[in-house]
Amino acid sequence: MSKERITFATKLGVVAATVGSAVGLGNIWRFPYETGQNGGGAFLLVYIACVLLLGIPVMTTEFSIGRASRSDANGAFKKLSPGTKWHYVGFLGIFASVFILGYYMVVAGWTAEYLYQSLTGGLLNKTPEDFRAELTAFTQSDYRPLIWVYLFILFNFLIISRGVQKGIEKASNFLMPLLFLIMLVFCIRSLFLHGAPEGLQYLFNPDFSKITPQVVLRAMGQAFFSMSLGMGILLTYGSYFRKNTSLVKTAGTVSLLDMVVAVLAGVIIFPAVFSFGISPSQGPELVFVTLPNIFGKMPAPVLWSSLFFLLLSVAALTSTISLCEVAVAFFIEQMKFTRRKATLLLTSIVFVLSTLCSLSSGSLSGVSIFGKNIFDFCDYISANILLPVSALLITVYAGWVLDRRILKDQLNNGGTLRVWYMRPLLFCIRYLAPVVITLIFLSGLGMF
Repeated sequence: MSKERITFATKLGVVAATVGSAVGLGNIWRFPYETGQNGGGAFLLVYIACVLLLGIPVMTTEFSIGRASRSDANGAFKKLSPGTKWHYVGFLGIFASVFILGYYMVVAGWTAEYLYQSLTGGLLNKTPEDFRAELTAFTQSDYRPLIWVYLFILFNFLIISRGVQKGIEKASNFLMPLLFLIMLVFCIRSLFLHGAPEGLQYLFNPDFSKITPQVVLRAMGQAFFSMSLGMGILLTYGSYFRKNTSLVKTAGTVSLLDMVVAVLAGVIIFPAVFSFGISPSQGPELVFVTLPNIFGKMPAPVLWSSLFFLLLSVAALTSTISLCEVAVAFFIEQMKFTRRKATLLLTSIVFVLSTLCSLSSGSLSGVSIFGKNIFDFCDYISANILLPVSALLITVYAGWVLDRRILKDQLNNGGTLRVWYMRPLLFCIRYLAPVVITLIFLSGLGMF
């Protein structure tokens, strides 16, 4: 691309947009129940180690490829390694982002429905059995979920179609402070619950005997998924970074804030779980059954349930925005579409795929692909195949194929920064990350 290619306007915009791409339902919803099912503090400790040792180097690598090429996920490899087949790696990231959008929009729609129910008092005076039955009835309905799915798709269209600075950056600068503010309010409230000491001890006091190979694999998978590695997002956003943006510092800041959100989610949820005598090892049902039941037993239940599902909705929106931009950037730069036309094309694709994913629990429940309904198939193929394979190939490319001078030039901003971390980063990218990602991949396929 030319030097006039659009970039994020401010440092705040760089961090807000990139943190927004990483922070999502994976942090606030998935992290607490993964922690609860895998040993509490032991899981948290391994998760933090995975982020520091693997997440930051891989994130920095994607930023470097993006900024060096000033192109989309597919075009980046064409520019840096012309005449080779490496550009197919970019396609994997694009396909992964689209498949994720298919089912992610559906889950985002669920959070919007529960926000609406919270605001209107629809979650009051119900038992866990009531919540469980209503969740099943709602997800199996053909029409109600689709209303919220389409509303989320519309929000994404309105933001993405406005461009990088006026759309993505402006929205992120508003949504991310809002998300952190709501989380801090919730944390303060949780610390005053009578089960707070037990909940915090469970989260922060690791029992090292619970660190098993399975816990390590789950923590590694959580780190890679929550940091948006291998989706093409970080590569695409990196292409919008200015020349003076420190890639390592940005990766460190984003990773730290991503971890902070996950930990804050644990601080919010575990004191509440212990206060009301609920097992911390509950799965995804925790968000739509257990927590609404807890909010109903607290003073001002409408306030707390509304704030919580607003938090989830904001996290979902920041993630879907970044996922959309991966494919939109490809349509603009490789197919020469205008931004509005590219956004409209992606919106149409997501509209169809999300509709199918939503209906897979209802009228299309009998349709299966390799033994899975459409929703579960999109989830499985993206999380267990496309993402790890894409991340693996990116690390192999950066460690063994990409000209080291290009990587060094990006890390030191053209010679203006010291790069003492070049050797450790290359070691992680060349040797450590490929082994770890391969283990995650094989585990996701159920091979061990």
